[in-house]
Amino acid sequence: MKTFDFKPQLAATLRNYNRQTFMKDLMAGVIVGIVALPLAIAFGIASGVSPEKGIITAIVAGLIISVFGGSKVQIGGPTGAFIIIIYGIIQQYGMEGLTIATLMAGAFLVLFGLLHLGTIIKYIPYPIIVGFTSGIAVTIFTTQVKDLLGLTMEHVPADFIEKWIAYFQKIGTIDWWSAAIGIGSVALIALWPLIPMGRIRTLKALPGSLIAIIVMTVVAMLLKQYAGVTTIETIGDRFSISNVLPDAQVPQLTWETIKSLVGPAVTIAVLGAIESLLSATVADGVTGDHHNSNTELIAQGLANLATPIFGGIPATGAIARTMTNINNGGRTPIAGIIHAAVLLLIFLFLMPLAQYIPMACLAGVLVVVSYGMCGWRSFKALLRNPKSDVTVLLMTFLLTIIFDLTIAIEVGLIAACLLFMRRMAETTEVKAILDEIDPNEDADIQAGNLEHLTIPEGVEVYEINGPYFFGAGNRFEDLMAGFGDRPKVRIIRMRKVPFVDSTGIHNLTNLCLMSKKENIEVVLSGVNPKVEAVLKKAGFNQLVGEENICNHINLALERAKEIVNA
Repeated sequence: MKTFDFKPQLAATLRNYNRQTFMKDLMAGVIVGIVALPLAIAFGIASGVSPEKGIITAIVAGLIISVFGGSKVQIGGPTGAFIIIIYGIIQQYGMEGLTIATLMAGAFLVLFGLLHLGTIIKYIPYPIIVGFTSGIAVTIFTTQVKDLLGLTMEHVPADFIEKWIAYFQKIGTIDWWSAAIGIGSVALIALWPLIPMGRIRTLKALPGSLIAIIVMTVVAMLLKQYAGVTTIETIGDRFSISNVLPDAQVPQLTWETIKSLVGPAVTIAVLGAIESLLSATVADGVTGDHHNSNTELIAQGLANLATPIFGGIPATGAIARTMTNINNGGRTPIAGIIHAAVLLLIFLFLMPLAQYIPMACLAGVLVVVSYGMCGWRSFKALLRNPKSDVTVLLMTFLLTIIFDLTIAIEVGLIAACLLFMRRMAETTEVKAILDEIDPNEDADIQAGNLEHLTIPEGVEVYEINGPYFFGAGNRFEDLMAGFGDRPKVRIIRMRKVPFVDSTGIHNLTNLCLMSKKENIEVVLSGVNPKVEAVLKKAGFNQLVGEENICNHINLALERAKEIVNA
């Protein structure tokens, strides 16, 4: 019986905690908090909510994931992967629908952890992960074109293709000042790490996105003040900014609402689980540590149960912020707690200043985020893989951008499972052995017998090589049709069968029943103990007879001779 697997890393790290470690965590936490600020604002706005909801999510989720998480260095908060899902839910169900879906996703994540599904989720096929991640990146970029170029559009279509058609139709409405702010932000973020700082090395620690926001906000204010440029839209033009912490509110739950939101909630939960465990695994590779995946899932669930109550949006582990934490010396969950505290202080005392940030600048930040997410190198490399992987990759990618992530993940997983079943079925070989058996190639021949074993007249020998399940049973019919005269005995060698499922048992049963109608005895050879136990449990030994289940081929041939000579 599986035990309760919830072991937060915070408790373990505090046992030997010291001042030196705290100073490293303090520095890392402050830097990560600063890095998270522009991303939280941008992700919030892109998701269709106000900027403060993005920061509240980063504060609440960041704190809970660090306190209860199974990774020492994981940083949680809103991420780009959720933007499209959140936006779609809000458009269809409103903010209350998003709150309920997030709560349900949190419950699912906790359940995943309690059911020890942390390790299973890691085995989601890589082409699916690359496909929907690249699709999300393209979709995020698409949603930012309007603000990046300052296009005048009353309504932006939700459909991907219609959105691009509308963009081309409105291309003549570009506001060149906004476009300069947006493209300039992209260029500044990209070039910031390359700018020589000389002795001012501390500036290197500041993220390019924050520098872009500060510089472009100042530029926009100067243009408005001294050049009379009023066409650059800012956050304050679209949202009313508040730095007041919201009261906890639990939405009214109805069975109809819950049923309608199961699909989006499962998508949020699965995507959150994948992204958080992927982030934790990447962090393990850098730090040499090992996270507890089930504990991490429970922490992610608790975070997503708490954030919507305070008006937040879905959250998960963020790879970029986690790596920033590691690269700046963070080694315990205290760094994540400090990151949340830094964001809280900024929210309380500096949030009103966010109203002056140009929307084009935030669009530039998200364009850079989408480029980082797209993983075009991985996408290109996968195109050289087997056709089945390419099919899953392209299917998931296209479904993500044309329809939505829920459909993409569902269809991608189904396609991957079907292709996996096909591959597994192809690995199982059923062959006929003619004339004699070579002892040098067969491990189940009795020790000391080095002579070739001749197959007696009236006996057919078949061998199953690999797992015996769906897809393999019908191959017996094709092989048996190749023999001329009807035999008296059919020997089935199963020495290379590691396991058999219900389909395999069904096929073997049908083979035995069909053979009995033709007065043909079936003898099994080399059945391993696990497979034999499964067959006995299914009552197969009674059908074929205990005396016809042999440990090795020598006994099986002797038994066949007895039947033939009887």
